[in-house]
Amino acid sequence: MALIDVKSEITGKVWKLDTSPGDKLGEDDTILTLESMKMEIPVMAPAGGTLKEILVAEGDSVKEGQVVARLEK
Repeated sequence: MALIDVKSEITGKVWKLDTSPGDKLGEDDTILTLESMKMEIPVMAPAGGTLKEILVAEGDSVKEGQVVARLEK
């Protein structure tokens, strides 16, 4: 099985974790929500699979391109 790194597309703060490790996700399901410039931006699964780990916590700052989660396809 392949691990897929899920990366943030923007710089912002983790506003809410919408899933937990072990959850089964479909392509484009929301994993977590970032807040940037008072806007909420979802970070979505690039493919279907099982969420293996979330590498950030609510309130953490993330940079564009940072790996925030890993998905097993």
